[in-house]
Amino acid sequence: MAHFTYLGVLAFCLLGTGWLELLLRTRVYRRALRLLAAIVPVLIIFTAWDVYAISRNHWSFDSRFITGISVIGHVPLDEVCFFIVIPVCAILTLEAVRSARGWTVGDERVTRTSEDTQ
Repeated sequence: MAHFTYLGVLAFCLLGTGWLELLLRTRVYRRALRLLAAIVPVLIIFTAWDVYAISRNHWSFDSRFITGISVIGHVPLDEVCFFIVIPVCAILTLEAVRSARGWTVGDERVTRTSEDTQ
């Protein structure tokens, strides 16, 4: 069962932030293209970095705690999942704070009030 430790931690991270989507209506999952635009560059860059680092023996992964499934250049599937899950959790957290505080980032529709025109 220890082989699922890495994936278990990632699942826990998703459970820890996933409720924000429902409770605070962050709409992160509803804006799939926006989410992909944030995740895909991270996935590509850091997977490439891992491929390089593993090929140069800069680091490795403890086989006791990963599934043993490798994808590209001996990068464990668990590590690739990390590059998806952690950015999703970070975005959910950011959007939850923005929702709770009423903050905008510039891409929302803003309705003008009489105070804005003065």
